[in-house]
Amino acid sequence: MQAALGLAARGLGRVWPNPAVGCLIVRDGRIVGRGRTADGGRPHAETVALSQAGGMARGATAYVTLEPCAHHGVTPPCADALIETGVARVVVALRDPDPRVDGGGVARLREAGIEVTEGVCEPEARALQSGFLTRIRNGRPALTLKLATTLDGRIATATGESQWITGEAARRHVHARRAAHDAILVGAGTARADDPALTVRGFGDVPQPIRVVLSRSLDLALELKLVRTARDIPTWFLHSSGDPAPFEAAGVRCHSILHTDAGGVDVLEALAILGREGLTRVYCEGGGQLAASLLAAGLVDRLELYSAGAVIGAEGRPSIGPMGLNLLARAPRMELLTSRAIGADLYTVWESSSEPTTP
Repeated sequence: MQAALGLAARGLGRVWPNPAVGCLIVRDGRIVGRGRTADGGRPHAETVALSQAGGMARGATAYVTLEPCAHHGVTPPCADALIETGVARVVVALRDPDPRVDGGGVARLREAGIEVTEGVCEPEARALQSGFLTRIRNGRPALTLKLATTLDGRIATATGESQWITGEAARRHVHARRAAHDAILVGAGTARADDPALTVRGFGDVPQPIRVVLSRSLDLALELKLVRTARDIPTWFLHSSGDPAPFEAAGVRCHSILHTDAGGVDVLEALAILGREGLTRVYCEGGGQLAASLLAAGLVDRLELYSAGAVIGAEGRPSIGPMGLNLLARAPRMELLTSRAIGADLYTVWESSSEPTTP
């Protein structure tokens, strides 16, 4: 199952709206078939592994990281495929909470006389499927907030200089993390100030995440890289006012959303839209006000912090904007998952200690 989980992880950022699943077919102690959910979500992992195994699947054991589907969609149910090929036993890491499955796949296998073992490596599978599980249960993708700061929590000098706070190794690691997500999210201020490409670079020809910009009034220039490359790399603008026509003509997909009493974008509705579009994992790269809004709304599931050994001082730009907190008890709390050095910088990963927010 650990090997199957490793296969599944290769699909992160590549398979939405489907979950990233891994499958191994083992017969007489030898792996005869292996597969993961293909890029774009199809074919499913079981189909790929069974095709590779061929006749060797009969009497074999299938290790699957998520319960095989039991419903007819674009492709037939994977549970039926396992039954038809004569697999003798299926080991499942995690039940699929999708109402179209939710125990139905396991039940179908058992009704066909196949031995089923559940819960093997379940914690690891649950962590791997956090994005898919959040979308199914909470109606929105899981959100990772990435921050790259100085020791005193600054992301730029008072004049806006920020290249580069962290070192080359940390920046390369950020590109790897981008590749493991379905979309990269920024606010309009970051899009205007930095004119970022928000692409995965340095890892060859890989699928590019969708670039998502939250903009209250669409006050963005048509000359931005995000707009100029929108026909080549999917780019979405979520806005509460403004004229989307010029951006749509350039290839940007625009979604109209609500604005808050304070005049900003409703971040909860924004994530609900992304969830309805099928996104499961979103990587937010700023700016400070968007980060503050997401934290205040309880929408940050994971925080990945790159800390550089530099100090800018109070006049520098903070990584998190104003949150209006006057009581420490109201501050969002995170639990430390891991910490390690990447080059000369410190990389720490934090997980929200509160229940995920539901739209």
